[in-house]
Amino acid sequence: MGLKDTLKSIQSKIESAQERGGFNHPVQLIAVTKTHPFSLIQKCYDSGIIAIGENRIQEASHKFESFNNMSNLTRRFIGHLQSNKVNKCLELFDTIDSVDSLKLARKISNAALRLEKTIPVLLEINTSDESQKKGFLSNQIDEIGECFQGSNIKIDGLMTVGPRTTDTEKIRESFIQLRELRDLINQSLNQPNMRELSMGMSGDYEIAAEEGSTMVRLGTVLFWQAGFFLT
Repeated sequence: MGLKDTLKSIQSKIESAQERGGFNHPVQLIAVTKTHPFSLIQKCYDSGIIAIGENRIQEASHKFESFNNMSNLTRRFIGHLQSNKVNKCLELFDTIDSVDSLKLARKISNAALRLEKTIPVLLEINTSDESQKKGFLSNQIDEIGECFQGSNIKIDGLMTVGPRTTDTEKIRESFIQLRELRDLINQSLNQPNMRELSMGMSGDYEIAAEEGSTMVRLGTVLFWQAGFFLT
C-alpha cells in the first residue's frame, strides 16, 4: 500500500471514529518524521501532508535546509525542549507542541519577544499522572493560567501522550481528561480560542478521534503500512 492509499485508509478510520464519538470537525494528521531522512518528508509533502513533527533540534536543522520548496509545510516541535535550545527551536519551527512547564513557557515567551515574533504553542498535560512523563498535571490550573500571561506566545491548545497500556479504557480516560481540561480552561480562564487537542498516536489515534482529538501524531502506522521500513 502506497503512502496516499495509507493516508486514505487512516482518514477513513478517523472519520468512522469521530462518527462513533459524535464529532465531525477536521483532524490534522502530523507525520512524525523524527529519525527519518528528508526524502521521506518529501514523499509526505507530495502525498498531501502539510504538517510534520520533529523532536531533535540538530537533526531538524540539517533537514530543514532542504525545505525551500515547501512553503506551506508546518514544522512542529513535538519533543521535550531543553531551555538552552529555545532560541534555536524558535528559529527552526513554526510551533512548539510540548510546552511542559511554566518555566519553559516564560523562557519561550521572552525569547520570542527578543526575536519580535509570536510563536503558537500547545501545553503538554500529563493526563496519566505517570512520574516518568513531562507536563502539567490537570489540577495545576493556576500554573496553566499563568502561561497565558506571557507575551509573544499564543496558546492554541493542549497536548497529551496516552498511557502506555493495553487497557483501552485507561487510554480513553486520559483523552477525556484532556478534552474536559480544555473546556474548563476555556470557561474559567476565558480562553475561547484555545481549541486544539493534540492526542492520539499510532496505537491509539482512533480512540483519540472518538474523544474529540483535533490533531493526531502518526509515525509507525503511517510509514509501516506504506512500506517505509525505517527505524
